[in-house]
Amino acid sequence: MTTHPPLLQGVRILDLSTVIAAPFAATLCADLGAQVTKVELPDGSDALRGLAPTTPEHALYWKVVNRGKAGVSLDVRTPKGKALFLKALSQVDVLVENFRTGTLDKWGLDLPTLLQANPNLIVLRLTGFGQTGPYAGRPGFARIFEAMSGLTNLIGTPSSGPQHPNLPIGDLIAGLFGAFSIASALTSLRNHPEQGGFEIDLSATEAVFRLLDPLAVEYQLLGVNRTHAGNRASYTAPSNMYQTQDGKWVTLVASSDAIFKRLCKVIDKPEWQDDSRFISNPKRCLNVNELDAEIATWFLKNTYDNIEKLFNEAGIPYTKVYDIRDVISDPQVQSRNGIIELSDAELGSVPAPCVVPRIPGVAQQVIKTGPKTGEDNETFYKALGLSEAEIASLYKEHVI
Repeated sequence: MTTHPPLLQGVRILDLSTVIAAPFAATLCADLGAQVTKVELPDGSDALRGLAPTTPEHALYWKVVNRGKAGVSLDVRTPKGKALFLKALSQVDVLVENFRTGTLDKWGLDLPTLLQANPNLIVLRLTGFGQTGPYAGRPGFARIFEAMSGLTNLIGTPSSGPQHPNLPIGDLIAGLFGAFSIASALTSLRNHPEQGGFEIDLSATEAVFRLLDPLAVEYQLLGVNRTHAGNRASYTAPSNMYQTQDGKWVTLVASSDAIFKRLCKVIDKPEWQDDSRFISNPKRCLNVNELDAEIATWFLKNTYDNIEKLFNEAGIPYTKVYDIRDVISDPQVQSRNGIIELSDAELGSVPAPCVVPRIPGVAQQVIKTGPKTGEDNETFYKALGLSEAEIASLYKEHVI
């Protein structure tokens, strides 16, 4: 039974940003009911349209990252485009942008000008390093954020050196903070409407670093510079990845004393339960080499099916390492409709991750894929009061 409207229903967002991080922030808001309008240059040159996965005809990454948005084209660098943009701002709650610091200012769209157009406007500025500091003007991409935050240094093995994940996780983390920032700002403005609009200065590098809570205190107070240690966790033990007899990879976490004791029984090492080397997590971390060697040997003697049965019965946290085929076919994912179909005018539908979080009582809305460049121009510009002749003229002048 649906009793609640979508959480962000009625919130209007103008998404002027490009590529992934800031657009993802706006998309998360669209997932929860916000009315998001994607603004592109008339030539459709957003770099995301060329990022894999693509086909010769379709920008698949674009379709899923910008899902749930209307699409308009507008060159805000032109005088007419700037005037239309400022007019559009008066009708929205939030502007999302991710140009290099100072870029909008150069186009005559500095913060005072934006707030003059809409005194209650919330402006999310998502950049690589923030609006201030010696790096403020630098360009940034996900791998830059990941490396400079310290995250990349935690990934890899001593022999491989630091490694990046094969996905722009830095962009996505920044996008999550962006959506959280928008929701927080809307709450603040609702509670204190007299304050008027304001700017949110979101640094993607700071967003990634914010996830690395223990690193600074670990270094400053203990002198430990945490680094890449393969699949082994350096903060808890046993917690590693092990290969089975039939070649599958399994990640195991048995960090609490209670779980470790259950693991000891399953792998036929009951004597470990009272072994002074393994009696607590700090001691297990100090003696992890002995632990891992024995556990790895046990895994190699057992098939995954046998391990699955034993660990499920004992209540030990584990999983084989999933690829996307495993994710799609997993009973838990299927039972909760974890993969949804986005409506697409060209392909019929496109699979994508479900809306997160789930709110009981809120209807699951049908979500369409990211828009074609300017597909909603007619509706958008007519709502601003433009005639068909004026719209046609703007097309001719390449303003839209």
